[in-house]
Amino acid sequence: MTVRSSVPTDPSALDLLSAMRAGRLSPRDLMSDTLDRIAASDVNAVVSLRGRDSLLAEASDPRPGPLSGLPMAIKDLADTAGIRTTYGHPAFADHVPHADGPMAARLRAAGAIVIGKTNTPEFGLGSHSYNPVHGTTLNPWDKTRSAGGSSGGAGAALAARLVALADGSDMMGSLRNPAAWNNVFGLRPTQGTVRGAPVGDPILHPLATDGPMARTPDDLELLLSVMAPTYRPVAARPLRVGWLGDWAGGFPCDDGVLSLCEVALDGVAETLDPPIDADDLWQSWTVLRAFSIAQKMAPLWTDAFAAQSKPELHWEVAKGRALTLCDVTDASAIRAEWARRMDALEVDVIALPSAQCFPFDATLDWPKAISGQSMDTYHRWMAVMVPASLIGLPAISVPVGFQDGLPMGVQLIGRRGADADLIGLARRMHARMPWAARRPDQTVD
Repeated sequence: MTVRSSVPTDPSALDLLSAMRAGRLSPRDLMSDTLDRIAASDVNAVVSLRGRDSLLAEASDPRPGPLSGLPMAIKDLADTAGIRTTYGHPAFADHVPHADGPMAARLRAAGAIVIGKTNTPEFGLGSHSYNPVHGTTLNPWDKTRSAGGSSGGAGAALAARLVALADGSDMMGSLRNPAAWNNVFGLRPTQGTVRGAPVGDPILHPLATDGPMARTPDDLELLLSVMAPTYRPVAARPLRVGWLGDWAGGFPCDDGVLSLCEVALDGVAETLDPPIDADDLWQSWTVLRAFSIAQKMAPLWTDAFAAQSKPELHWEVAKGRALTLCDVTDASAIRAEWARRMDALEVDVIALPSAQCFPFDATLDWPKAISGQSMDTYHRWMAVMVPASLIGLPAISVPVGFQDGLPMGVQLIGRRGADADLIGLARRMHARMPWAARRPDQTVD
């Protein structure tokens, strides 16, 4: 199916906003084109879509602001007033919030038109966006493969050119993994940069944060400035980058993952030895993550709710409930030691793959082995995300190319507050190797 519209062929969000401000493109035409593209798409990225008539009416008189008239779909973990919000769980299949959560409120206040939601796994658990309410999101680059997660619907919607900007959240790579697998950019901001942590994240050990996804670094920075009004760009400066590869075997990777990253970092990064044992990070992470999830689920965890929940959620809740005070304090001590060692590094940025494997078969729950090594939990294959998440560091995923048609990315992890430096580095890499300009064959033109 071919979509015909006055909308430019492959515009950035900034291009669209500029065209609307100049009167070259009407918000109503953009909305009509967006809805046609979603109707023609078969990747199941956008769910709980609002009615066409109401969206066209809203686009006829959009709210002013930096995103005025831009269609956006909000991740289905964030509440949206009047729009079904399921969290990917059957118990909330018909849940329609009466009020916006912080993210939706912020985007609407900036003039964005919320058209619906983007798909996510049940309560965001795992990096594969499938659930019993909305089904599985497919990767636009290969529709037999996973789009990643938990912001998989957002990543796929960007890759398929269904939206120009997307919000997401990241506890254990949920912005970075789908960015890598969909050939787009995703930024996990410094913890606390985006106010209002994802609902339920305990203040004692905050691990998750909201953040932006986009097809260009400039668009990413635009959305971050809306999410975090205190954010300020900085002038580009030389940055010393340290490449950690697979962390001396601590993060086993598919063949081809490391080589794509190394080509992209050639002339940019030096090689570093791991500053801390990967197993120590993993033990700390699994304790604090289970602690956080069990706390979040406590008000919901009735027998009826548990009966509708997936095994991975049962596993996290059981682990979290069994923790002792010593378990949590020991995990926190490792966390503090990693923060100390990160501060002592002489580089400005550390680099790691954004995923340990390429997008896998969408019919699987999760990969059971990588490079011959067994993955002993549902999320062990995502361990490469832990160094940034454990201590709240900013991390951006930058596209680095393809193997057998499947995308990959490298994550650049900076010091606290260095979000603008990371965006600047991503901008320079994008100018040198604009992988993100490529479109999947399945994209509707």
